[in-house]
Amino acid sequence: MDNDNSPHTKFHRILVGVDDSPDAQLAFRYAISEARLSGASLVICSILEHEEMNVYQALSKDYVHGERSELAEHIKQYRDLALRAGVKKVDTVIEEGDPGEVIVKEIIPAVKADLLIVGSLSKKGVRKYFGSQAAYMAKYSPISVMVVR
Repeated sequence: MDNDNSPHTKFHRILVGVDDSPDAQLAFRYAISEARLSGASLVICSILEHEEMNVYQALSKDYVHGERSELAEHIKQYRDLALRAGVKKVDTVIEEGDPGEVIVKEIIPAVKADLLIVGSLSKKGVRKYFGSQAAYMAKYSPISVMVVR
């Protein structure tokens, strides 16, 4: 019953940002149900933040590689959950840098998502400079953003 008068926008490619925060878990669960409802593919992304590392860790390729492989394992678990929940196509992306900027400027254009779903708080809380990552993404994203609370 998908007609042009339907109030529900049908999304085709949903991007969800995840970290370890409870809000991100909620966003992930919402993204799964939205993907199933829309028949959309799901892209799960996570960002390795440089500011979480001290200068010695940032200079150590072993440390960064270890952090990245730990994150890759974590995101694979999210992918498995989404597939088990009935999402037909699930991709994953891991990038490095400032989460809001990287998602808006790099990941959205690269994966051609038409909906971004994020939690309202990151595990680092509110930033002094930008306000929250979610606020930045909602303001600058070229696509619709669902902020889950």
